[in-house]
Amino acid sequence: MALRMVFSAAFRNGTDLGVNIVRTFVTTAFLCRRVRPLGPMPNEDIDTKSLESLKKYGSYTHYFKQAEEAKNKPVWWKTYKGYMDNADPEHGAEKVDIGLPYVRSHRIKEVRERRQMLKDKKKNAELEKAFRLRTFKISVDRVQETWENDERPRHVKRLAEHYGVFRDLFPMAYFQPQVTLCICHSQENSSQVYYGNQLTPTEVASAPQISFSAEEGSLWTLLLTCPDEHLLDNEAEYVHWLVGNIPGGVVQAGEELCHYLPPFPARGTGFHRYVYILFKQDGPINFQDDARPSLCHSLVDRTFKTMDFYRKHQDSMTPVGLAFFQSQWDESVTNTFHNTLNMREPVFEFVRPPVYHPPQVKYPHRQPLRYLDRYRDGKEHTYGIY
Repeated sequence: MALRMVFSAAFRNGTDLGVNIVRTFVTTAFLCRRVRPLGPMPNEDIDTKSLESLKKYGSYTHYFKQAEEAKNKPVWWKTYKGYMDNADPEHGAEKVDIGLPYVRSHRIKEVRERRQMLKDKKKNAELEKAFRLRTFKISVDRVQETWENDERPRHVKRLAEHYGVFRDLFPMAYFQPQVTLCICHSQENSSQVYYGNQLTPTEVASAPQISFSAEEGSLWTLLLTCPDEHLLDNEAEYVHWLVGNIPGGVVQAGEELCHYLPPFPARGTGFHRYVYILFKQDGPINFQDDARPSLCHSLVDRTFKTMDFYRKHQDSMTPVGLAFFQSQWDESVTNTFHNTLNMREPVFEFVRPPVYHPPQVKYPHRQPLRYLDRYRDGKEHTYGIY
């Protein structure tokens, strides 16, 4: 009886497995027939049944010549890189450094100095005892100072690239933020702007206190802009603050071209980026054409493009500092729209984007058959072992 049950179970599993295999082949064949190729497939004209009738190459030189001609022949199955280059001419193009020259100490020299320092520290008995007893303390200020001097420009640049700041404000360009901006909206340093941290519109409702190291007699320009806030044009920005001809790092003594306007991210639009950019001027600049009215509450007048502003004055200024934060809607935005901008508050409904799937691979390894459903055009489902 037990043997009969084993045989029946094996027969049933074998039958199910055979059905699943048949479904697999049918599904694969259906998917292959569903999408037509863009043109003739490679070696489609070769008769594989009579290989003896194919043309023979008399020498390797003749074969190599024919192969080079076939390689340079334009076909539709060119590489993905070539397809992207034709679809997007800027894909893979080299970006331009528009900032000050960034000179970093030699890597080999840094490694040698670090090794020598480790050798000296290992010979210190008191330091070894402190490590063993876990009483050694590291000065956070000293660590911050070391990072500011060595790695900060490179790390801030990577953060700006990650958040798409250069892509949206300086297309095909970048710069190394070599000047540290200290931006604080409160006396307790609780609302300080770093590099992508989140602040509410209530916390940044008033103009911040800004400080940075500057040489005596130098002139600077400070810009606060938002590339995500414009209500009508996706490619435009709203300028929130613009101060030019700042003498020696004293922002209050500069020429205020556009007074400070608090962020107003519309409800339902998620987080917006607010970017501070510091430019170093070669000399005094006439900003008469860039100045807004003393109390500019018109969004039309505040429409702005950072790249156009930089191109206009690129011979007289250079971007050297960068800081940015993120903010989304809260109750203070309603007050800004109604009382400051004197307009009705727009409300947007969030549309959830489609589920992201990575690019389809030709040979999916260790993936279920349902893997094919992710990349189909229709809504019909395939069947198989899930």
